[in-house]
Amino acid sequence: MRKSIKNNDFKTPFRFPQSTVSEKEQVPQETLPYRSVKYSVTYPAKRTKITKIYNSNKNSGLLSLGKKDNFSNVEDSNNEELPHKKLKVLKERNTSDKLSETSSLNGNDYIRPILPPSQSLKKLSRPFKVPTFIRQVENFKDGQRKPQLGTCHKPSTVAKLAKVENAIILYDPVDDTDHLEENIKKKDRSVAEILGTKNPENTKVPVIVDPILGQKLRPHQIEGVKFLYNCTTGRTVEGAYGCIMADEMGLGKTLQCIALLWTLLKQSPEFNKKTIEKCIIVCPSSLVTNWANELVKWLGSLRIRPLVIDNKEGKENVLKELKHFANAQGRTINYPVLIVSYETLRTNIAELRDSKIGLLLCDEGHRLKNSNSLTFQAINSLQVQRRVILSGTPIQNDLSEYFSLLNFANPGLLGTPNEFRRNYENPILRGRDADATEHERFISDQKLAELWSVVSKFIIRRSNDILSKYLPVKYEHVVFCRLSEFQLSLYELFMTSPEIQHLLRGIGSQPLKAITILKKLCNHPDLLDLPKDLKRSEKCFPQGYSIKEKTRIVRPEFSGKMLVLDRMLAKIKNETDDKIVLISNYTQTLDLFEKLCRMKNYGSLRLDGSMSIKKRQELVNRFNNPKSPEFIFLLSSKAGGCGINLIGANRLVLFDPDWNPASDQQALARIWRDGQKKECFIYRFIATGTIEEKIFQRQSHKQSLSSCVVDEEESVERHFSLESLRRLFQFDPDTICDTHSTFKCKRCINGVQSFPRLSSEKMSYGDSSSWDHFSGGSDLLKVKDSILKMEANQGTVSYVFQYISH
Repeated sequence: MRKSIKNNDFKTPFRFPQSTVSEKEQVPQETLPYRSVKYSVTYPAKRTKITKIYNSNKNSGLLSLGKKDNFSNVEDSNNEELPHKKLKVLKERNTSDKLSETSSLNGNDYIRPILPPSQSLKKLSRPFKVPTFIRQVENFKDGQRKPQLGTCHKPSTVAKLAKVENAIILYDPVDDTDHLEENIKKKDRSVAEILGTKNPENTKVPVIVDPILGQKLRPHQIEGVKFLYNCTTGRTVEGAYGCIMADEMGLGKTLQCIALLWTLLKQSPEFNKKTIEKCIIVCPSSLVTNWANELVKWLGSLRIRPLVIDNKEGKENVLKELKHFANAQGRTINYPVLIVSYETLRTNIAELRDSKIGLLLCDEGHRLKNSNSLTFQAINSLQVQRRVILSGTPIQNDLSEYFSLLNFANPGLLGTPNEFRRNYENPILRGRDADATEHERFISDQKLAELWSVVSKFIIRRSNDILSKYLPVKYEHVVFCRLSEFQLSLYELFMTSPEIQHLLRGIGSQPLKAITILKKLCNHPDLLDLPKDLKRSEKCFPQGYSIKEKTRIVRPEFSGKMLVLDRMLAKIKNETDDKIVLISNYTQTLDLFEKLCRMKNYGSLRLDGSMSIKKRQELVNRFNNPKSPEFIFLLSSKAGGCGINLIGANRLVLFDPDWNPASDQQALARIWRDGQKKECFIYRFIATGTIEEKIFQRQSHKQSLSSCVVDEEESVERHFSLESLRRLFQFDPDTICDTHSTFKCKRCINGVQSFPRLSSEKMSYGDSSSWDHFSGGSDLLKVKDSILKMEANQGTVSYVFQYISH
């Protein structure tokens, strides 16, 4: 935008001092072809084109400025075309005292035309004053020159952020008691000092989340970012810089860590300084690309450049890139963030061991649950104080694993492993047993409170109930299915076999092999290599059963769980437009699902460990597209159980349980995530009275322990004793639900929920005894899901637990 000079800017005449050049140095008048000069100067700040006219006079030198149009009538006396000339800014030399007051700009410099003193300037009829944009800049102050008009200066980051409404302040110097005297009650502070653009007294400045990220954070995420910042900067406990973010799946742990990372890379309480220079994000190999995509998604506009190591470029390039990252310092840091898998970091830890790292983020941090593993020892050897562990399931099996995570985040916080086991783990576990005495329970509760008082400062835990504000309702069901006649005969044969009898006596047995056979049998008999896996099983074969036939077709009626699934898929396909995800721990089970889909002409996609990481995301994007014809997604829990969002589906079936409840929880969280628009229905299939029920009970025991230690829930029931959990190979074909029998449920009579749950009674996700309970008869018509209602009085579904998110 062009702006002209106002007329009132030309009032006071300004005269140049008479020259003191000697006569010998003067240029003869006849050598000058002109007496006046006309030229244009463009000032970049206002983009205003100014024409300056200079006329020389023997007695006086007058500088005149004005708009270009106002001087269009000025002509040279000789009618000669005037060339353009520049001004020279020169220091005054030998100027008389008489002229020094009128000729100086701010008392420093003079502007002189390149004309001999003998030439005279014709005085303009209209006087003027010197415009402010050509005044000399004031003297240096505080070691810095004030910015000139037209120059581009990068404003302070704190100054920009502090002007944003509802800015998320992570550190406020006013609240810092350590610097209270120097930051509070300074009424004479200027606006620049308050905003942090000026810091003459070296006081602390605020630390504020970049509004690009802050505007996207939800209230619970803002709380999480503040928690992470306080822990990693040592503000929670002096000398402790680590923490654990144990939020359940779907709460945005990734975004919260990105906000922390970016803030530490760019700001600190020290004026114009950053807290860290480099950061390492270590995660499972399947999530390396996901992290890179998330950084580009949230920080792409800020031009952050992460270094992604995915082993695609060969070992030599990996070593070269790691060395460059390790050696980079200050301005040579081109990649402030390194994203690498646990395996790659462990094998190449020598390249990074001597480099100082500002922040370490460990996604799926339960990989560090064993302090004796090579991965734990390698990563623990890095020179990094600020350590953040991300894990939705910090307790997966026992308290020793929980101690490993805490000890990695803050070494020595709870003493040595033996001290922790003696002071906390043993008393707590004794009191959690269903057969514990009152004194043991009292000691256990006391130790839990003591442990929580220490670790609560460094762990943040929020359940996915928070998502109920942003997501549709989720209905989760545990569906207990009876075995088919074929399965029942094979199961009883195996339980009476010499192998199992030797196993129960503890004589030369292979327990893992026996457990695997039983788990596969609960899914479908076709998963076994009969009769090799189970001797004398030929007598159990139903009429028309052929071993060769199972390679071509699937017989759902040979498995109770498969029969229920077959009926559900048919109803979903014919009566709804829903999509469904089928998850199993075994790729052999996925093979059965794939055969079933081909037999029924169901469109399906499959993701397992054999698929490359790049193709996985393409497959997920294709399934999430509402226009895609496939309505079934086959997923291996080991390969894609975490880090994959399948919001294109609103139904999910977990076909078999895993010993580790964390694996199942990761798998179950694939569809109820941000972006989901439809009501979600989740089903966990359990074979009634079998080893799968024992596994489910074991999961419940672990989850109740996690609820006490991590969630600090005091009312968690003690459902199972250690002795009952050892009875893995007991089989009860007549029970409708062995798990419910152990609950001693006060709302159910003979397995039927007779007393409805009060509105004030809140369901606990980690305690299935607080869920709604339905028997498999006509009582099943009370469930909220129309698809599951179809199984009422069918004889296959024996019992159902139902959880409603909100």
